[in-house]
Amino acid sequence: MPQLSPALKIMLAMAFVVVCWGYSPTGIHLGLQAYEPGHLALLRFLLASVLMAAVAIWRGISLPKMRDVPLLIALGLFAVSLHHVLLNIGQQSVSAGASSVLAQSTPLFSTLLARFVFKDRVSAWRWGCVLLGLVGVVIVVAGDKGLASIDAQGLLILLAAVSWSVYFALQKHHTGRYDGLTLTCYTVWAGTLLLLVYLPGLADQVLRAPVEVQIAVIGLGVFPSALAYLAWAFVLAHVDLSRAAMTLYLVPPTAMLIASFALGERPAMLVIVGAVVVLSSVLALNLERKLLALLTPSRAGSLPH
Repeated sequence: MPQLSPALKIMLAMAFVVVCWGYSPTGIHLGLQAYEPGHLALLRFLLASVLMAAVAIWRGISLPKMRDVPLLIALGLFAVSLHHVLLNIGQQSVSAGASSVLAQSTPLFSTLLARFVFKDRVSAWRWGCVLLGLVGVVIVVAGDKGLASIDAQGLLILLAAVSWSVYFALQKHHTGRYDGLTLTCYTVWAGTLLLLVYLPGLADQVLRAPVEVQIAVIGLGVFPSALAYLAWAFVLAHVDLSRAAMTLYLVPPTAMLIASFALGERPAMLVIVGAVVVLSSVLALNLERKLLALLTPSRAGSLPH
């Protein structure tokens, strides 16, 4: 059997991540038919934790240092427990397609965190991208249910994006002592440990849930919550984050496509327009240096011939 080239392996891993994370909003929507938001998050990551434990034993990851335990718990809080509980609550009143777009607004909030928490300098370009992205968020919300019908639950998806941006900030500023697989495993395990507050009542919901819902939740635990995280860790071990993140712009259209088949959702034109605005603003954030280099003439090019 011919060996796959390293480049092809990375491309396949990226495609796998996009499909898995594109399925997540649909899986959440189906899971919420029989589970409370907190119970759904806990069951999803219990399954993911078991699978990751098997991978960790197979690969032989290192034990964490005691001084890093508080950091790992914080990573688990913002990346897993808080993020996914907020996401589940929010999706009770937002369509799967719109939810996937709002969840991709994380880089916008990362910019705000960089400025107001870490006191980083934020350029006028990045401020413009943030404002444009927030306009796109309003368009998505208006197109999905209408501004008059949106409630606090739906806005929690934006708080979920904020939580994810805090996770990225903590990871960027405080980690580097662990490889991607090790950090992913401990983050998921820590987040699952925090989700155990929802353990009471979970067994009753498992016993009452229909088979089709159980299959959807198993899919959530195995693919978006475990295998996709592991595949993403593999990608980041071989590709620069800024390049790898480009593939994540395919997640919302993939999520809309999956939701159209599985849930019969048909995104309104305004949601699609808002999605384009949000994703364009996030793309412009990540391409800031390249775009400014193209728009700003070089010193040599500005001299008279």
